[in-house]
Amino acid sequence: MSAMNEKFLSIDKIILTVNETTVNALLFRPPQTKLKNTGYAIFTHGYTSHKISIFSWAQKLCDDGVPTLIFDQPAHFTGSFHDVNSFEDFKNDAPELFKEAITKLTQAYPNQEKKLLVGGHSLGALTSILAVQNNYFEGFDIHHVGVGFGVPPEGVTHVFDTPFYQATVRARAELVSTHLGPDTIFPWIKDQKHNLTLSGHKIHLISGEDDVVVGKEGMENFAKILEELGNTVTMEKPKKLGHHLPDMAGSFIKRYAKKIGLI
Repeated sequence: MSAMNEKFLSIDKIILTVNETTVNALLFRPPQTKLKNTGYAIFTHGYTSHKISIFSWAQKLCDDGVPTLIFDQPAHFTGSFHDVNSFEDFKNDAPELFKEAITKLTQAYPNQEKKLLVGGHSLGALTSILAVQNNYFEGFDIHHVGVGFGVPPEGVTHVFDTPFYQATVRARAELVSTHLGPDTIFPWIKDQKHNLTLSGHKIHLISGEDDVVVGKEGMENFAKILEELGNTVTMEKPKKLGHHLPDMAGSFIKRYAKKIGLI
């Protein structure tokens, strides 16, 4: 290690590949003087966004000694220009990228304990839950964190269905593959939320009171679904954590990491 890396974090710029799906990723290496052997963290971002939207999550954990990896969702062009061949490829490969991510982390840091904090923002919260559900982290003590993710009450017009949001989403949809258009991905997300089979896991949800996408009771509704499946769910609801500002969740992620003994 250089003198610089003994005092400051460094970031490896790497590629993750699953089948024919490729994404860009950043592997955060803690300063040598702060490196802990407690485990790892992996995160990804929300729909139409990119990995830098959750930069603070990785930076805060890495500053406290935890090797952390963040990566772009497939076919999200603000992070990179890698496309997918089909929506089926996205559905299959997006969760499996977490498996590739933990492989990269364990290769870089083979002597860590088997504690893993895994999660994401919005769409990233879903794909990370699917990764846990698919048993991609066998042998790890898994703690899941989902930011900006919920289920609207039945009979309530969701913000996705309002004319203003429809216009916004249509514009932002230009930032992702045509295979991931709103008419394709939103029904799939809704279906996945209501058809999870995940059971026996520890899940922490964080959503701001001002998150209009999650809505007033969206996080609580999703927590109920998870609890009915047999999961242990905890929640935080800060006053200010808008859906478009996931990087602000970094301090809450760090606090949860302390609570579970990762830092």
